[in-house]
Amino acid sequence: MRLGTWNVLHGAATATGPADVDGLAKAVDALDVDVLGLQEVDRAQPRSEGADLAAVAAEAMGAVEHRFAPTLHGVPGDWVPAPDPVGETTAGDTRPPPGTSPAYGIALVSRLPVVDWWVLPLPRLPRRVPLLLGSPRRPVLVRDEPRTALAARVVGPHGPVTVATTHLSFIPGWNLVQLRHLVRALRDEDPLVVTGDLNLGVRRARLGSGLPGLVAGLTFPADAPQRQIDHVLGRGVVATAPQVHHPPLSDHRALSATVVPAE
Repeated sequence: MRLGTWNVLHGAATATGPADVDGLAKAVDALDVDVLGLQEVDRAQPRSEGADLAAVAAEAMGAVEHRFAPTLHGVPGDWVPAPDPVGETTAGDTRPPPGTSPAYGIALVSRLPVVDWWVLPLPRLPRRVPLLLGSPRRPVLVRDEPRTALAARVVGPHGPVTVATTHLSFIPGWNLVQLRHLVRALRDEDPLVVTGDLNLGVRRARLGSGLPGLVAGLTFPADAPQRQIDHVLGRGVVATAPQVHHPPLSDHRALSATVVPAE
């Protein structure tokens, strides 16, 4: 099966730019993967034309299953944490049902059958923490948003593989705590592939997870990438044809690889 991961920046080309829902669909189609993990996904947000971006991706891929896990409700500038997340599936329509509240989170999309789904809330920081931000740098108290992971046991042509996707904290150290928690929660899953925007470099992602990287390549910022913070990590699989993609949207590049269970 061909697996991919992409932080889509709510379908926009830049953080302050407008979303391009049709462009997002074309970019997802061009990735040509069987299973795709998505981060920074909007649902029913005015800034992304009110679309369900997980459903947009699913339609573009010809997916048979997809799930969206909200981490925030409301609109930018007026976010509230989502309750302990429950994955939600919207079939057959790229617009949310009437009355759907605006939300933001992650999604997992598959054009192969899925036999099990998990939604895994990750540890939250209980308080604000100081970070050096701005130019010149100065200490600022910041609070992280809730983080979660989505996992699915996908039935591929060579057998089932558990695939998880997540978007970890930008706060140094705490993202490692979350990654270790996620891998522990999936310790009985083998083969396993973990995808997503981990906000970690190559060495820390591999040491923190205990999983080898399946795709190597700079991913951020997309136009002139200087580091790899998006990853495809795995155990119990053999990976071929790793690729870094540069879609015309988002500030992240996308990754993909073909995996089969190891003998």
